Amino acid sequence: MSSTVISRAQDQAPLELPTELPPNAGRAATGIAIVLAAQLMLVLDATVVNVALPKIATDLSFGPASLSWVLNAYTLAFGGLLLLGGRLGDVFGRRRLFWTGLAVFTVFSFVGGFAVSPGMLVASRALQGVGAALAAPSVLALLTTSAPDQAARNRALALFAAVSSGGGTLGLLLGGVVTDLGSWRWTLFINVPIGLAVLATVNRFVDETPRRPGRFDVVGAITATGAAVSIVWALIGAPEHGWSSARTIGGFALGLLLAATFAATETRVAHPLLRPALLRNRRRVTGLVAMAGIVGSQFPLFFLGVQYLELQLGFGPVATGLAFLPVTLGIFTVSRIVPRLVALFGQPPLILAGAAGMLISFAWLSELSTSSTYAAAAFAPFLLNGVSAGLVFMPITSLVLTDVEPEHAGSVSGLLQTMQQLGGAIGLAVIASVYAANAVPGQFIPGVHEAFLTSAILAGVAVVAALSLVVRRPRLVAVAEME
Repeated sequence: MSSTVISRAQDQAPLELPTELPPNAGRAATGIAIVLAAQLMLVLDATVVNVALPKIATDLSFGPASLSWVLNAYTLAFGGLLLLGGRLGDVFGRRRLFWTGLAVFTVFSFVGGFAVSPGMLVASRALQGVGAALAAPSVLALLTTSAPDQAARNRALALFAAVSSGGGTLGLLLGGVVTDLGSWRWTLFINVPIGLAVLATVNRFVDETPRRPGRFDVVGAITATGAAVSIVWALIGAPEHGWSSARTIGGFALGLLLAATFAATETRVAHPLLRPALLRNRRRVTGLVAMAGIVGSQFPLFFLGVQYLELQLGFGPVATGLAFLPVTLGIFTVSRIVPRLVALFGQPPLILAGAAGMLISFAWLSELSTSSTYAAAAFAPFLLNGVSAGLVFMPITSLVLTDVEPEHAGSVSGLLQTMQQLGGAIGLAVIASVYAANAVPGQFIPGVHEAFLTSAILAGVAVVAALSLVVRRPRLVAVAEME
């Protein structure tokens, strides 16, 4: 027992960063930059359309209820197919699946930009989500397997975290600019040149990963995809239809039934979609829970923040995007130093500090009132939120991917991003319901206090998860010394 405990304690020790560049580092860095450019595009698309929704509704004659599906169609396909996309990358080669998914995404960005009816735009957004779900898990897997050493891997993960968390706020700014200066259609067309550039260069700078032989887990793929789609579908409709409606309860019930079937299947097949052993690692599961809590608390910031700036303060689309710059700059600035902080202190303390900072930022925003101004009441908590998010995302990602065999990196990447999507959907649904329950028609501020406090509670889930890691680490070392 003593040797086992000591080994675990040593495994968790901070990593030393090498000072010399390994061979072929330049090609690897270029490959990482190309893959990250694609990731930024995939993340931007989740929010870049938000500020253009009023103009889309006018141009294509959307109804109030159907307009939400411009966003929901992308979220539903993206979140529902991520786990499948990760496994397909493991089986058929991650670069191949990344290229295929990105090609699908780029084509339907182009088609969506020419949409002439609500149905055409919603269908294009759903197929964009399919492409994103195929490509996104391979992004993270390619980053971890392409990095030439541990230092490069940590830097790549930090940039991935910065792009994934900061891209949402950057999307609000970009969407506002192109909508104001051009047309809402450019929120989709802008993907096309970026996608074509990545498709043309990725095979030159990124190596293909080995395929994993074996029969494909068809039952696992169907049940996992069905479970994720059912749960996300129930969540995105809960604020509108009610948590006790037949639609919501039925969606959850079907999702849980499919999830239980998936879990039973994975213990019986020779080549499972997701190996059960990957979820027996306490630190990995804790990291997944922390990620769901963090993203669940962060998504409502966009939902409430955009409304506060536009409805309460009267900001236009461009001004709203600029107002979110403290969040974006905080994330990207901190991401530059996070790899070194992880090497010095390990992941759990940074996760704890970042989650606590996000909790404080939401509690701070809960004090917004009708007399509040952006400079006095929103700028500082926005900045704190960005700095804290920059501190927390990379360590969680690194923690979840630690000790994952290369042949399973796609599956775990898909699982991590599925937890992000589910966490975001849960957070947005809960916060929207809390806000609606306390809102006053024609006014924005009533309900804000309760909604942002709910965000703080979701961030508190990540704080508790991080505390469980921080508290347990010294005990492992202490037991080893006693024996």
